[in-house]
Amino acid sequence: MLSFLPPTVRGVAASVMLVANTLVWCLLLFALSLLKLALPFAPVRAVIDPLLNGIATRWIAGNSGWMRLTQRTAWDVEGLGGFAWRGWYMVCANHQTWVDIFVLQHLFNRRIPLLKFFLKRELIWVPIMGLAWWALDFPFMRRHSEQYLRKHPDKRMEDLETTRRACAKFALLPTSVMNFVEGTRFTAAKHVAQRSPYRHLLKPKAGALALSLAALGDRFDSMVDVTIVYPDGVPTFWQFLRGDVKRIVVRVDRHSIPPDFARGDFMTDSKLRKRVQAWLHGLWQRKDERIDELLAAAGSPGPGAAAAPH
Repeated sequence: MLSFLPPTVRGVAASVMLVANTLVWCLLLFALSLLKLALPFAPVRAVIDPLLNGIATRWIAGNSGWMRLTQRTAWDVEGLGGFAWRGWYMVCANHQTWVDIFVLQHLFNRRIPLLKFFLKRELIWVPIMGLAWWALDFPFMRRHSEQYLRKHPDKRMEDLETTRRACAKFALLPTSVMNFVEGTRFTAAKHVAQRSPYRHLLKPKAGALALSLAALGDRFDSMVDVTIVYPDGVPTFWQFLRGDVKRIVVRVDRHSIPPDFARGDFMTDSKLRKRVQAWLHGLWQRKDERIDELLAAAGSPGPGAAAAPH
């Protein structure tokens, strides 16, 4: 254990291990991806895609390894039982920081199939990681405002087609489709600008979730709803690397998905859109109340607080 080291030294050590772990597994990932690109045939994909997911699983396990080595975080987690390794899951979570991704991967790795995130298209240009996400078939989406889409309705079809292509690939291999339905990380400024009706959350967006259900809904048995709370304040990624995060609280719930969500056309049926949005808002209302309860039980400083460095 390296948790005895000074925080800055821990942060540097964790950063070095994170980069080294990423480079090692990405080299293998890119080599197989080039082969898949050169031979774009279904039988080749059937062999290579499980290997790519296996590499990503070991990559995540490596990250969990340096997290255990450098951090003394107390994890309070409930609801992780009863999952099947070979299944399809729709997963959603509240989003506050890049740390959320490491939390989700750490907890769900080897419990459910590899989490595939919907990403902003701009992230494909992130060095190394953008190529890795592309190699693993993470769908890249354009994020248009509702005002823009009203003026350019044809742009809705771009994301629909992107989602359909991604889900067609997901149908070939057990996959966990991960969606941060708020569309962006929570900040106090965004909360005010949105006039969000929730205390701890931004307004959820039903689009990508509904399109995924329409394309692959018959395979999902439930919605896996993850609530992440940092009782001592939301950490920056550097604070996470330093080992400053004392406690992480996670609650996992599973909700039945109304059957008609997978059969309807979200893009053209206004009644279905309203139903999906109302269902999602109901989940978000309960999540907001749960966050209140978890923060109160932990004696937290409250929403929007930043983790104080040690």
